[in-house]
Amino acid sequence: MADPGLHPETPIHHKTQPLKQIAIDYTPDACTHCADSNTITVTFDHRGGARWRTPTRFLYGTFSSLIQCARGNTSGLNFNLYLSSLEGDKSQDEIDFEFLGKDMTIVQTNYYTEGTGNKEEIHDLGFNCSEGFHEYVIKWSRDLIEWFIDGKMVRRVERKEGEGFPNKPMYLYSSVWDASYIDEGRWTGKYVGCDVPYVCVYKDIHVPAESAR
Repeated sequence: MADPGLHPETPIHHKTQPLKQIAIDYTPDACTHCADSNTITVTFDHRGGARWRTPTRFLYGTFSSLIQCARGNTSGLNFNLYLSSLEGDKSQDEIDFEFLGKDMTIVQTNYYTEGTGNKEEIHDLGFNCSEGFHEYVIKWSRDLIEWFIDGKMVRRVERKEGEGFPNKPMYLYSSVWDASYIDEGRWTGKYVGCDVPYVCVYKDIHVPAESAR
């Protein structure tokens, strides 16, 4: 997918730049960042997982990364790339890509408004997301959210009159965590852990050229 930052006609909030800095919310020794190569790794092992985010929030824009999820038996784990106004806030807005460890040939998309989600969709990838890098893009504007995989749009949601829609400035986040306790393991599977460590790699990460704050 062409970098919208290369095209002067692109609306300002869809112009992008490489991600230069991150903040790590927990387990910093399980997350590495190389600004020169624009690469981030997140590891799940005996320490649990880790979560990184952008230092600033963005109000609308295009967010992208090449991602290779961890290899092996990843049952129970959740790998992701998502936007959130503030992780842990019960009234958060959020837009997600979530990889469910029980099946690495699918991805789930979802979005939340004021803490309310329940808009999940499952997409067949047509490949195993642990076997190579693929590009995942979220394009978010005032009235529209689009999700792309390898340049192909997989979901499009338009704002509807009278319905909530994400409109709070949001950080770009990513984490790896054990989600096997959710819905008694039906969502991501039961954690097995026979192939520890599990390493998810992000590279060529791009965010909007201008932050909200």
